Amino acid sequence: MTRSQPPVTVLVIGAGSRGRTYADYLRRHPQEGRVVGIAEPEAARRAHFAQLHGLSPEAVHASWHDALNAPRRADAVFITTPDHLHVAPAQRAAERGYHILLEKPMAPTEAECRAIVEAVTRAGVIFGVCHVLRYTPHTRALKRLLASGAVGEIVSLQHLEPVGFWHQAHSYVRGHWRKEAQSSPMLLAKSCHDLDWLRYVVGQPCERVSSFGSLKHFRRENQPPGAADRCVTCPPEVEQACPYSATRLYLGQVAAGGTGWPVNVLTERPTVETVTAALRNGPYGRCVYACDNDVVDHQVVNLEFAGGITASFTMTGFNRMRGRETHIFGTRGELVTDSRTIQIYDFLTERTQTIDTAAEEGTYDLSTHGGGDDGLVRAFLAAVAAGDPSLILSGPLETLESHTMVFAAERSRREGQVASLL
Repeated sequence: MTRSQPPVTVLVIGAGSRGRTYADYLRRHPQEGRVVGIAEPEAARRAHFAQLHGLSPEAVHASWHDALNAPRRADAVFITTPDHLHVAPAQRAAERGYHILLEKPMAPTEAECRAIVEAVTRAGVIFGVCHVLRYTPHTRALKRLLASGAVGEIVSLQHLEPVGFWHQAHSYVRGHWRKEAQSSPMLLAKSCHDLDWLRYVVGQPCERVSSFGSLKHFRRENQPPGAADRCVTCPPEVEQACPYSATRLYLGQVAAGGTGWPVNVLTERPTVETVTAALRNGPYGRCVYACDNDVVDHQVVNLEFAGGITASFTMTGFNRMRGRETHIFGTRGELVTDSRTIQIYDFLTERTQTIDTAAEEGTYDLSTHGGGDDGLVRAFLAAVAAGDPSLILSGPLETLESHTMVFAAERSRREGQVASLL
């Protein structure tokens, strides 16, 4: 984007964690874009967001209906509502001619995903889905290396999504994505990133999928003897021996001076007092063995792409939280990466080259998806400013294809059969 172009104006629909994250890029880069409106049903969150971005009262709405039916004041919208509330605002925004950046997953069902694609295609608006892994410095460097023939032809891949033990407990046991009926299957809610990324790296359509997984650990029958249903009232000898203790996780972060994610999900202004109150009364203070969660806590997916390329993907919540890990096997070399450092072993020279891809950005931060959050918003704003949808790496058709991979994997997991995408 050149300085001669005016900043892209954005209406944010949903001031939760992801909405705040994407809007913060505009606050830090006002020459590229600026927030001109917010729609958020929760009053405290809405007021805080409006104050942070200096919004006038007429630019602040309690619902997306009001925001998208009001006189148009923006070039684009960021839609970061809960997963099951994506379709209607996306369709209405497209009708109004807004360019759209939509949080992943696109929608919980294939039919809803196709309805969104139809709406944005018919309206002719620029559309991107927040598959942030495509936009990281790591992925850019990896794609360049593979295109240069660093490992020859890709034969197979192994990819691990180490969700992290406390992240699993926060988001998928206690949190918003714990129940399929209220959000979506975990493979869609968390790991549609990964299947999308595998499709992007391989560069070939997926043809067949199989999958296995279940909710193994976070169940009532695994609750320790004597444990309470809330961590703040749990006997000390039990609570102190539990790695999933909410008091340790959240109050420990506040005690260390942390006020960002995940503690800011519990309360808009985290303090010892406000977080303690949230643990006593809200969903994040529940024992992980006494929640109403039903999504899987571990899953594997096997994929066959055109040309006979195979991939295996593992998602698990039982690990130290860290970057994704990938092993790529090629006809001329072997590549291993931890989402930051890439190591390439060359069969001919028998030498290993190491590349630190974070050097492009100077830092590497898991909370920003390794720079992918900023990369995504930067690309979307540039596409809108230039009127060039090719600047977006995760447009409607690309996203629909990778979502169908997820839906096929879920069919396979539930039915116990290989699912075909042909």
